[in-house]
Amino acid sequence: MLALAELDQKLWVALACPTDGLEFDKKTLDLIDSDSDGRIRAPELLAAVKWAGAMLKDAGTIIKGSSGLALSAINADSDEGKQLLKSARQILKDLGKKDAKEITIDDTADTAKIFSKTRFNGDGVLPAASADDEATTKVIEDIIACLGSAPDRSGLVGVTQEKVDLFFTEAAALADWSKAAEPDATTLAPLGDATGAAAEAFGAVKAKVGDYFARCRLAAFDPRAAGPLNREEAEYTALATRVLSTGAEEVKAFPLAKVEAGKALPLDVGVNPAWAAAITRLRVEVVTPLLGDLSALTEGQWDTVAARLAPFEAWTAAKPVTTVEALGITRLREILATEARTTITDLVARDSALEPEASAILSVDKLIRYNRDLYTLLTNFVSFSAFYGRKKAVFQSGTLYLDGRSCDFCVKVADAAAHSAAAASSGTYLAYCDLTRKATGEKMAIAAAFTGGDSDELAIGRNGIFYDRRGHDWDATITRLVEHPISVGQAFWLPYKRIGKLIGEQINKFAASRDKAAQERTSAGVADGTKVAEAAHTAVAAPAPAPFDIARFVGIFAGIGIAIGAIGSVLLAIASGFLSLKAWQMPMAMLAVVLLISAPSMFLAYLRLRTRNIGPILNGNGWAVNARAKLNVPFGRSLTAVATLPDGSERSMDDPFAEKTRPWGVYALLFLVAAGAAAWKLGYVATWTAELKSASSPAVVVPAPSAAPAK
Repeated sequence: MLALAELDQKLWVALACPTDGLEFDKKTLDLIDSDSDGRIRAPELLAAVKWAGAMLKDAGTIIKGSSGLALSAINADSDEGKQLLKSARQILKDLGKKDAKEITIDDTADTAKIFSKTRFNGDGVLPAASADDEATTKVIEDIIACLGSAPDRSGLVGVTQEKVDLFFTEAAALADWSKAAEPDATTLAPLGDATGAAAEAFGAVKAKVGDYFARCRLAAFDPRAAGPLNREEAEYTALATRVLSTGAEEVKAFPLAKVEAGKALPLDVGVNPAWAAAITRLRVEVVTPLLGDLSALTEGQWDTVAARLAPFEAWTAAKPVTTVEALGITRLREILATEARTTITDLVARDSALEPEASAILSVDKLIRYNRDLYTLLTNFVSFSAFYGRKKAVFQSGTLYLDGRSCDFCVKVADAAAHSAAAASSGTYLAYCDLTRKATGEKMAIAAAFTGGDSDELAIGRNGIFYDRRGHDWDATITRLVEHPISVGQAFWLPYKRIGKLIGEQINKFAASRDKAAQERTSAGVADGTKVAEAAHTAVAAPAPAPFDIARFVGIFAGIGIAIGAIGSVLLAIASGFLSLKAWQMPMAMLAVVLLISAPSMFLAYLRLRTRNIGPILNGNGWAVNARAKLNVPFGRSLTAVATLPDGSERSMDDPFAEKTRPWGVYALLFLVAAGAAAWKLGYVATWTAELKSASSPAVVVPAPSAAPAK
């Protein structure tokens, strides 16, 4: 194990594997995955072995795979080892196990529990409870309320130095902006505390009032403009057909009041109803406090109001955008007046200074997990000894029970379509199943390898049960199949099954076509009858039916007769040849025919079964399998168990509800055998054979004797 760095990686079975989808401790995988890319690579595994070997006096303890680690096994010769041993003892002390000689994963699994007893834990996050006084605690709570929090190793939430700096920067900016109004408060806020509300009321109508006075100036320039500036009568006519409200957008688009040259803006009567409420607020909160109670506002008076509120508007526009404003300027000034920033910064620095000690505490958990899990991962990575030793490999997710079989080689898949494309070259029969646990609503997908039995009853939509490695059962439904030979025995019957399937399909097609033709004839007959009835109704003679084409049908029947005769001749030749054999030759001939049909299928299946490889199946899940991980017939048979009766049991073939049937097949076979024997005995077979031979032999023309010469 310690010499793995010297082993040529071309000899490693795998060079990478994912951290998800494995039956392995996820936290251990994340610790090995140093770059957090979701994959365990060979260099990362070597680094883990090297570190664990250096932290232990005897690296051989890793092979035992114990979940507990004796304190005496930790190598304290290095500074890191000393700190790690010290941290292990501190953890046991905090847990009330000061005299314990061994530390376990249960002791280190809950880091929040470990760090809950420490004020500072080296993560740079300061909870409010870690402050020295109540005032500082309150400031930390205010920072969290404004900027949010960060999780602390203790399980609490706190603030980081970045959040502290941002809070005080924003608070100072907001305080400086607020302070700028103090030297000239009278000019900046002519209405005192009511200036803000007045500026808001002014801003709500500022653009619309400016538009009104601009229209009045244009009407004064040219009286002809007054009509169009007040909108055409047709626009009011269009509104008359609608259900209106004072807030309608069409109404708000009209002028604020009737436009006339030099006219003041009315503040009560004559205002556009869509703007009446806003103008009333302007009059009450702005005009009356600044100019007195007026019923109309001239353009000059409007300019005076705008000038009085302009400084406040400019100051408001310069207000910094912050998240700390919710605390109020008074609270912010109170915080800035204290040494809270310096105090909190010092506390965060004290926490961060303990990072080495805190990391050592985490390293204790890391070492215990490596001690328990590292060797198991090596036997599933560098070699597949766990899998080929028939132990549960980390990529085996459970067992599928379906079609009287249990399949142990099942892997989780995220995308069945993508995985099946990669796994098709494995040469393995795969059934992709969607899994569901209705009790919890969980869902998952797997690919199950069928390496025993046959595939006759495996079809999309068939249901089964899947048991995961924790013993939980899932409903399984086949959604996709990747078909390959399962066994040589199945390949023997495959040609006959294909022939039977082909014949069945052809019969179904023929029956369907005949049924369709019958329906079409019926429909045509109904249509013809309808036409005849219509013709009779309209006193129009129906067209005469087409004459029967006897020549065509004679040709058809002649062709059928020739085809039947040819087929019969072939069958007769085969039968005569078979019957001409001696008794001991007949079984051999039948065996030769069977082998001639089945041998090619069996040979191809044999070749494919010899090349089955689990590499593509794992590569489809993100593994980098580096070897030809074969799945031969005996080992494959061990991965799929076919249902068998237990020892001592009997199968009862007695069916009290069996249908009463006659063995017509046996009768037909006996009849054919008897007819053949009779034909043989009576010499008909010999006669037919002689006739076939004479018919197939070429004719020999014998020349006639020449006439005798005349004397």
